[in-house]
Amino acid sequence: MPQTYIQSSSLKPGIVTSLVLATLIFGVSSGAAQEFQTEQEDTEVVLAPDAFSPYAGRNFPTRPLWGDSHLHTEVSVDAGTMNRLSQADAFRFARGEEVTTTHGLRAKLSRPLDWLVVSDHAEMYGLMPQLLAGDVQVLASEQGRIWYEALTAGDPQLAFNTAMEIVASLSGDEPPIDNPKAIKHAWENYLKTAEQFNEPGVFTAIIGYEYTTEGANNLHRNVLFRDGPLRASQTRPFSQYDSKNPEDLWAFLAEYEERTGGEVLAIAHNGNLSNGRMFSMNAYDGSALTEEIASMRARFEPLYEVTQIKGDGEAHPFLSPDDAFADHDTWDAANLNGTEVKTPDMLAGEYAREALKRGMQIEADLGINPFKFGMVGATDSHTAMATAQEDNFFGKHSGVEPEPNRWEHLVIEAPDPELSIFGWKQAAGGLGAVWATENTREAIFDAMMRKETYATTGSRIGVRFFGGYNFTEEDALSRLPADAGYRKGVPMGGNIGAASDGKSPTFLVAALKDPISGNLDRIQIVKGWLDPETGETSEKIFDVVWSGDRVPDANGILPDVGNTVDVANATWTNSIGAPELVAVWEDPDFDPLMPAFYYTRVIEIPTPRWTAYEANRFGVEMPDYVPMVTTERAYTSPIWYTPG
Repeated sequence: MPQTYIQSSSLKPGIVTSLVLATLIFGVSSGAAQEFQTEQEDTEVVLAPDAFSPYAGRNFPTRPLWGDSHLHTEVSVDAGTMNRLSQADAFRFARGEEVTTTHGLRAKLSRPLDWLVVSDHAEMYGLMPQLLAGDVQVLASEQGRIWYEALTAGDPQLAFNTAMEIVASLSGDEPPIDNPKAIKHAWENYLKTAEQFNEPGVFTAIIGYEYTTEGANNLHRNVLFRDGPLRASQTRPFSQYDSKNPEDLWAFLAEYEERTGGEVLAIAHNGNLSNGRMFSMNAYDGSALTEEIASMRARFEPLYEVTQIKGDGEAHPFLSPDDAFADHDTWDAANLNGTEVKTPDMLAGEYAREALKRGMQIEADLGINPFKFGMVGATDSHTAMATAQEDNFFGKHSGVEPEPNRWEHLVIEAPDPELSIFGWKQAAGGLGAVWATENTREAIFDAMMRKETYATTGSRIGVRFFGGYNFTEEDALSRLPADAGYRKGVPMGGNIGAASDGKSPTFLVAALKDPISGNLDRIQIVKGWLDPETGETSEKIFDVVWSGDRVPDANGILPDVGNTVDVANATWTNSIGAPELVAVWEDPDFDPLMPAFYYTRVIEIPTPRWTAYEANRFGVEMPDYVPMVTTERAYTSPIWYTPG
């Protein structure tokens, strides 16, 4: 494709170039190693013998590693009431092996993942497999015996009612079966399994679990270890029975690090069902936020799960009315079980973009930004299978697997039927991409800590994003943009300060389509900033570079890319959009006195949603209110600008 120069809404020329995979994903080493040394001998130029290859000596990440940081198996109490796939099955599936589902379907990923966190719930960790197997430690309790007899009596209705009773028991203040030995045994078995499937350089089994608190208000966290079994065995999963206060979780993690010399982080669960509590401006108990609490959150929660099965959490149309792409797989009626109706004032405490703005406000007051997080996507699947792809979506839990009427199955039954959630509402997402230097626990963890990560809603879009002050349009023409990116600036998750010469920041952005998904519609940069005089925050979305010869209208609005989806046949054509997009963009509204953040959002052309695939496969008709088309997208971690 020839180079095409187009005008962006920022009145800066964007650049579309024909990039191959090496352009976006690979690069040369950072500037220190790549000045070619030459000597003049008559008219012949002689290169130094160690400097010919532009790929030699690279010391930065060269490809994104794809994974899922939030997956449940039979070991989780809620999943284990329906799911019979083990933690080993989950790792096998993620590595690309075929498995048989709980209901007997054959399942396999289109492409293996690079890493996986089996994050089973900490609450009564491992109970269901032990209960069904008649484990003597579990049956030593009266409640264990009652549940075991009900589950094994051969009465399907009794077994189902008992399973629902077990799930409901998770909302209590005390565990119905308090057996630390059984939990320790299940945790140790998990550590052995993770070690069995961990193969440095090939596949990484990251040790982790989910801390599940405030059930219906979804203040959950996924805890990830940098460490292997030797250190991880010196602790056990921290649960809501220890404390429902996430601040106590952070203290527990700090104690673990100090005691063992290990390292650990937590990823906040999607907050769109927290009814305003995930990104509250106050402490957990409602009191004023302190510097200590803000520091603990900033330290232990470097990432946020921005998209997953239970909806997308980047932005909301109420908060961002000028954002045409804000209303994506939106769950915003109530909290998780529909017991508390959501009101508009709650939304600001639930979505990533607003949280990033709130973080700057808190920093202006306390000097610490507790919401300075990067982006990651995950499935939160309870099937033991990380299936985020639209044409391969196995749903939230194993109670209902792909079948003709799955779309209308009642997933969450609320007291008010209007607030209940049905199968079609589930989103087939998401995935996490990590720019790690190698596929190991340590390298992936380190990349997460520096926030060099991004989220997608399920497709595997390749994205590079760098910020600095010296990027030029020539950098977007390079076949190795990562070289310029690392040499001249900082990657996603990084920080830039004020330029001494008063320059405006420049950003190098590049995206490559998923080979088996839709072409790219556009790359956008989302900017948020704080006015230090008023304390008010603002946002603006810039279309930086896009496909085709579209021209923004008088209001700067870029026309839609179009839609080639054939819903009836669940297919589309890539006759619109672009396979690659790259540009250098300069902030036209930059004010050096105002703190700001910038992140990239990449939008694909429309493609069939999982519901369209299902309608086609099973020959069913779904009502008009069921969406059949989706626009996959990627969200990068921000780059922050701090005055001074």
